[in-house]
Amino acid sequence: MIKILEFQFNPVEVNTYIVYDETSECVIIDAGCCNKGENEMLQKAITVNNLKPSKLISTHGHFDHVMGNSFVCETYKISTYMNKNDLGDVERAASHASYFDINIIQPPVPQNFINDGDEIKFGNSTLKIIFTPGHTRGGICLYSESDKLLFSGDTLFAGSIGRTDLPGGDYDVLINSLKKLMQLPDDTNVFCGHGPRTTIGYEKSTNPFITEVM
Repeated sequence: MIKILEFQFNPVEVNTYIVYDETSECVIIDAGCCNKGENEMLQKAITVNNLKPSKLISTHGHFDHVMGNSFVCETYKISTYMNKNDLGDVERAASHASYFDINIIQPPVPQNFINDGDEIKFGNSTLKIIFTPGHTRGGICLYSESDKLLFSGDTLFAGSIGRTDLPGGDYDVLINSLKKLMQLPDDTNVFCGHGPRTTIGYEKSTNPFITEVM
C-alpha cells in the first residue's frame, strides 16, 4: 500500500511528495526544496522514516518544480525522470527563476525520459505515466490504479487547472489532457502540484474549467 509524505516548498508553494510503500523504497515527486532549511526538512523525513530513495520524478520542467533536483540527486545518488519535451525548461530553470528574483542551483540534465503508458516501479508499487501536455509541452501525471491515487502536477488543481499563458502552454491541448484524466474513477484521490488535494469526481462535478467542456 502506497503512503505519502507531503511538503510545501519554495516561494511558489510547490507540493513535493515522498511516495513509498511497505518495502521503504521511495520516489520523490517534484523536488521543490530551495534552501538549506527545506533541504533538511526533506532529508529528515527520509531519515526518520528509514526510507530509501530510488528515483526523482518531475511532473514537468518549470523551475519551481525542479529547484531541489540538484540537492536530491547529489544527496541520494539517484536519477531524474521526466518527459523529454520539457528538457528545455529544465535547462533554463536557473535563468527563469532569476526573473522572479529567486536564486537556485541549476538542476542536472535528466537521465531518464518517460512517456505515456510507461511505469515507474518502486518496492511493490507501480505508478503509471499519463502524458498530459498543455501546461507545458511535456507535462505528465502519475497514477496508481490499485491505490486510487493521481499525482497531477500542474495539469489539474482543486477547482482550477494549470495556466497556459507561459511558453509551451496550450489551452486546447490542456483541455484534452483533462478529458483524459476525467475518465479515471471518481474516487481517485488527486495530489496536485499546488494547493490542496481533491478527487476526480469532485472536480468533474464542480471545477468550472471542466464542467463546461465535459
